[in-house]
Formats: sequence, structure tokens, C-alpha cells
Amino acid sequence: MLIICFKQGVAIISLFFILVSITTFCLETHQAFDVEENITEQVPFGNITKNEFRTEIVTNPKLIMVEGICVVWFTFEFLVRIICCPNKLAFIKNTLNIIDFVAILPFYLEMSLRGLSSKAASNVLGFLRVVRFVRILRIFKLTRHFVGLRVLGHTLRASVNEFLLLVIFLALGVLIFATMIYYAERIGVTYNPEIKNHFRNIPISFWWAVVTMTTLGYGDMYPQTWLGMMVGALCALAGVLTIAMPVPVIVNNFGMYYSLAMAKQKLPKKKKRHTQNPDAPTDSASFVKSETNSHIDSTQSDTCPLAAEESSSRNRSAGTRAALIPGWC
Repeated sequence: MLIICFKQGVAIISLFFILVSITTFCLETHQAFDVEENITEQVPFGNITKNEFRTEIVTNPKLIMVEGICVVWFTFEFLVRIICCPNKLAFIKNTLNIIDFVAILPFYLEMSLRGLSSKAASNVLGFLRVVRFVRILRIFKLTRHFVGLRVLGHTLRASVNEFLLLVIFLALGVLIFATMIYYAERIGVTYNPEIKNHFRNIPISFWWAVVTMTTLGYGDMYPQTWLGMMVGALCALAGVLTIAMPVPVIVNNFGMYYSLAMAKQKLPKKKKRHTQNPDAPTDSASFVKSETNSHIDSTQSDTCPLAAEESSSRNRSAGTRAALIPGWC
């Protein structure tokens, strides 16, 4: 019980630091948290080096301090997890662990290069400031604490074929309708030279086709001839139908994983110690049957992680019925 409370406390603290880090990342881009800093640079003029003073807008040091505290916690958490992990190779290959490392590393590099005044260090420091956006990847750490995000991840992983099919359909539609709108507007402009043609070539028309097929419609490019309007209407209708076709399969996958996750939460906690029943049969047929079941469960765990949990829950339920019903074999 004490270990469970400790894990829950660590999870709450980690969740708090994740939210604080993301909030700090967003506030750094607001003008209210910018401060002016006087910077001295040594500029060579022939054989003489002169100091030039200039002002630069930088992030408020208080926000940098808050980010530093968060990074210290993430570093401590990462080191403890990698030390306690029995399989270091599997830990390194985990996607979430790679995200943790990538989000932590730029902060230490920026702090180590901030005190240097060389031009190369300044260029590297400017590059690290640009790649600060990798810190937003910490949002994926929430998947360790929320079942819904894990269900979403399993759904996306199981729906890769449907997403590829959707991309292929969209690519074909974009190519067809971009070509059609280019020639439709070109023909219309020849009869009415006063119309300004937005579709100067087919590659530019790709953008219009993507925006139209996804029913977004920015309005930066639009047809102005009757023939072009007909092509635009067909493009919008084809986009709706194309996107709607793979959606039911993805929704079914999400419903399956969500139902498995909810069923797992309702099951009783698994006991850590199991006592072997001395009356249980130990013949070769029973042994072969158990080996077959374990092989099926291992196959399900490779293809569907939540399905493996469901199979283990069925085994626990069968064991409970065997203990309650006399003469169960």
C-alpha cells in the first residue's frame, strides 16, 4: 500500500512539472515577459578590437529559472528510471524516453554555451534557441498518467493502414483537382482578361486543392469563373467523401481499445503471490494445453497490448470460478 501511494505521489509531482513546463514555454513567447539586456560585443577593426554595446530582447530570467527547476526534476526522473530499469536497451528504444532526452538536452547545451563569447558559440546558441520547440514534446509524457491518451496511441498504431489509404486518396484528389482548376481558370481568363487568375501553375494549385478537400477554405485562392466554380464544388464534395470513408474503421478501433481499457480498470487487482493447487492435474495433455494458451496470449500481446490484458483477466476469472465451484477441473 505504501509503494502504491509513493507511485501516485511521484506521478502527481511529474504531472505538475509537465504542466508548469508547458505553461512556461507558452508564456516565454508573450511580449509581457520580455526584458531588454545590454550586450557587449568585441568587434575587430583592423588590428584594433573595439567594444560595441547593443540591447537585445531576451526572456525574463524568472521564467528561465522555473524552466531550470523543471528540467532538474525531469533529469532526476529520467536518471532514476534508467538506473532502475532492468532492460536498458528496451528503455533506450522506447519512444517516450527518447522524447524525454531530446527535451532535456537543449537546456543544458544552452546553459553551457551562454557564457562563451566566440562567434561559433553564438551561432550554436542561436540555433538552440530556435529548437526550443522540442520542449512541447513533453506533452506526450502525459500518456503515462492518462488511460485515454494511451488508448488514442493504440488506436493510431492500429489504424496505420487506414491513414495511409486516406493519404493516397487525398493525394490522388489533389493532383486531379489541382490540374482541373488550373486549366478551368486559364480557359476562363482567356475569355475575360479582366479577371485576376490566382492559379498561375499546377504546384500552387495543390495548396488550394488540399484546403478545399479538407473543407477548410482559407480564401486566399478561389476560382472566379463559372467553370472554375464547378470544379471547386466537385473538389469539396470529393473531399468530404474521401475523408469519410476510412473514418468508421478508425472509430471502431478506438471503441475496441477503449472498451478493453475500461474493462481492465474494473478488474480486481492482480495478486503478486500465487499458490499452486496440489490437486491440479499435471499430465502431459494439460501441460500442452497451457503451453498453447500461453502462446496465443503472447501472440495477442505483440499485436494488441490491451488484448493481452483482456486474456490475462479471463485467466484470472477462470481461476476464481475454479476456487468457488467444488469439483472444478
